[in-house]
Amino acid sequence: MQAIAFAAPILPGKTQADRDAMESCAHGDRQADYEASRKRAGIVREAVWIQSTPGGDVAVVLIEASDIQAAMGSLATSEDPFDRWFRDNIKDAHGMDLAEGFPPPEQMLDFRG
Repeated sequence: MQAIAFAAPILPGKTQADRDAMESCAHGDRQADYEASRKRAGIVREAVWIQSTPGGDVAVVLIEASDIQAAMGSLATSEDPFDRWFRDNIKDAHGMDLAEGFPPPEQMLDFRG
């Protein structure tokens, strides 16, 4: 199993919209489509936290899949209506275009007891 964690700064004034979108995926009207999306992509776990910082709010994201690169590629290129909505939401809330990709974070520590 592979994992990736990264921080995605939330654009000013977009924190509540991001909260609402994630809530609709976790427990709302988009839950079934969200779960189907992640299964198609091979994602077995996705967790998101919102962290307030002096520089603004940040979404902290953890994704686990057997093939992270393939999973991220699926999210970036899928033409499924939910996946297009999700990419549009990420672009609106974070200013990130998943279709363009982004460099992976540099892992500095991975303790496993």
